Amino acid sequence: MSMTRGCLLCIKITMFIFNLIFWLGGCGILGVGVWLAVTQGKFATLSISFPSLSAASLFMVTGSVIMVVGFIGCLGAVTEHRCLLLTFFVVLLIIFLLEIISMVLFFTYNDNFHRYAQEDLKKGLSLYQTEGNLGLTNAWDIVQTEFRCCGVKNYTDWLEMRNSSLVPHSCCMEHSASCQSNPSTWWTEPCYEKVKRWVGNNISSVGIFGICILVVQVFGLIFSMLMYCQVLKAEKYYE
Repeated sequence: MSMTRGCLLCIKITMFIFNLIFWLGGCGILGVGVWLAVTQGKFATLSISFPSLSAASLFMVTGSVIMVVGFIGCLGAVTEHRCLLLTFFVVLLIIFLLEIISMVLFFTYNDNFHRYAQEDLKKGLSLYQTEGNLGLTNAWDIVQTEFRCCGVKNYTDWLEMRNSSLVPHSCCMEHSASCQSNPSTWWTEPCYEKVKRWVGNNISSVGIFGICILVVQVFGLIFSMLMYCQVLKAEKYYE
């Protein structure tokens, strides 16, 4: 029995430390989200189908979920409560499976995803500089300025969707009074392809981060189930 208690104590400490780090990571991600929300103001998403899907909201939601899961794990480890340990295991397993399913669906329907994303972004161009869409306007100006691009697929997207011969000032290579109506002064590369290329160039870092997250979750599942089994074994011994 002393060996069982020793194993339980070892797993308990390991799981508590693991979940404490998990919880602190969630606090950090939530803090980044709040900082983005405060500094960006009304800077929002480029998508009109998912208006709440901004960098700030993604960070805050992700951070909050990690904090809740980490707290349940810490509490379960300290109290050795089977219900909390099982809840932690089930919630983490659901999150893990959702991530795997999302990745499989993304790679399976990769072409459809890009096609839908381009069409959705293109529809959003019609809302540029309209009332109540300051966030979308700022987002497009920042993207086109930073990536030196114009439109989703081409600068003609602006002319088509806004039924105008003018493009935003952020499409201009050099700002002047007539640059918005002079095609020779516009960026010629499409924004979607430039951003896609940028993501591709940084995919290794994203991949490593994603793998680390999955590995951490797997260890969380293992530790929680091991502790659950040890607690169950100890309870049966005392019955």
